[in-house]
Formats: sequence, structure tokens, C-alpha cells
Amino acid sequence: MILQSTLTRTKAWLLDYADNHHPLAATGNLVALVLAGNAPFYPIYVALVAGTNGMPWLLLTMLSFPFFFSVPALARRNPLLGRIALSLTATGNTVFCTWLLGERSGTELFLLPCATLASLLFRRSERLLMLALAGVPVAAYLLLHGRYGAPPHEYQADGYAALFSMNAVSAGMISIFIGIVFSGLFADPADRRTSPP
Repeated sequence: MILQSTLTRTKAWLLDYADNHHPLAATGNLVALVLAGNAPFYPIYVALVAGTNGMPWLLLTMLSFPFFFSVPALARRNPLLGRIALSLTATGNTVFCTWLLGERSGTELFLLPCATLASLLFRRSERLLMLALAGVPVAAYLLLHGRYGAPPHEYQADGYAALFSMNAVSAGMISIFIGIVFSGLFADPADRRTSPP
């Protein structure tokens, strides 16, 4: 009962923390908290599929946690800055992890959901800003691919194959998740037909 009560209170606090009067900011906050929650577990995933030889470097992948977690607080002060911070943090984290784990790990694939996220975070009136931020992951790939150099720890070929598969699936899953949460901002055509003028 104590555990259940604690989990209930924690969930309520997180939902309240993610809440924002701006719908795009509120949705972005949810994405940010999911990414923050995943950060402490990512080194475990890597260790499970590729081995623990990458320690302690693997622990550096958790550095993104405070940045993602602070997005809702920033968005509460300024919804636009919160959305910009989320977009840049996602891309920056992808670039950092690509350097840390090596290009062969497939972490560059996360640049695709980064571009998608930036494309969905902004309104039509903010299109120029959206295009600029969605272009950052594309520019990162064009400018950095093949130029990262050797990572702090290099895995064996089978380790990189496992990492690539894991990251490919993860990038696909986060893309689907982003689509699901942002789809909630759009009214169903049937709702439009039945809603009063």
C-alpha cells in the first residue's frame, strides 16, 4: 500500500509538473520527461547488449537527464523557450552519444526523431523557427557524419551490431511515441463535424 501510494503521488506530481497552459509546450514536456526517465537506464541497455567494457564512459550518457528534466520548469516560465530547449537538447544529446559510443552504434539514427520532434513543437506562425530547429539535426548529420573520430571505447563488431539494432528499434519507437502524443492535439474529423460552430 505504501509503495502504491508513493507511486500515485509521484505520478500526480509529474503530471502536474508537465502541465502547461500552452498545448504544444505541455506535449513537449511529456516527451521531455519520458526522455529524462529513460536516461538513467540507457547505460544498462548498452551494457546488456554490448557488454560492460564501456564503463565508466557509458555513465556519461546520463548527463542529458537534468537538461530534459528541466524543460517543463523552463516552459512554465516561457513556453517557447521550453520548446526550443527540448529540441536543442534532443539533438545535442544525440550528437554527444554518437561521439561517446561511435557512429557504428547507430545513435545517429536518433537525429530522425529529433527532426520530427522539432517539426511538431511549433505553430504555423513559428514556421521559420521550426524549420531552423528541424534543420539542426540534418546539419549535424551532414557536418559530423564520418568526422567524429574514435570514441573513448570501441566495441567489438558484434557489440556494434547489437547496439545498432537496439538503437534502430529505439529510434523507431520514440518516433511512434512522438506521433502518438502529438496526435492528441489534433481533433478527429468526426469531432469537427459534430462539434458546434
